[in-house]
Amino acid sequence: MSTTTIRLTEELKIRVARAAERAGTTPHGFILEAIAEKAEAQEHRDQMRDQAEQRYARIVASGETIPWADMRRYLQARAAGRPVTAPKPKKPAG
Repeated sequence: MSTTTIRLTEELKIRVARAAERAGTTPHGFILEAIAEKAEAQEHRDQMRDQAEQRYARIVASGETIPWADMRRYLQARAAGRPVTAPKPKKPAG
């Protein structure tokens, strides 16, 4: 484990201390948890962005998409709990 110094405004230091007390932890523990949560959220956003870029590259390479009307019907059926087959990607007409 290494040491990193962070500078907090007095206002933020008070807010952290109050929040830590309500959470039943120390200000140090609260800050560590907050940093870990922030790092995890960023990693999740990065993974989603990477996945979206990969999917878009497949669309560009294949030229195939799912028309919104087909996808909407599929999603509505899923949301209603009805069994439904996922629509298949296809090249747009024209």
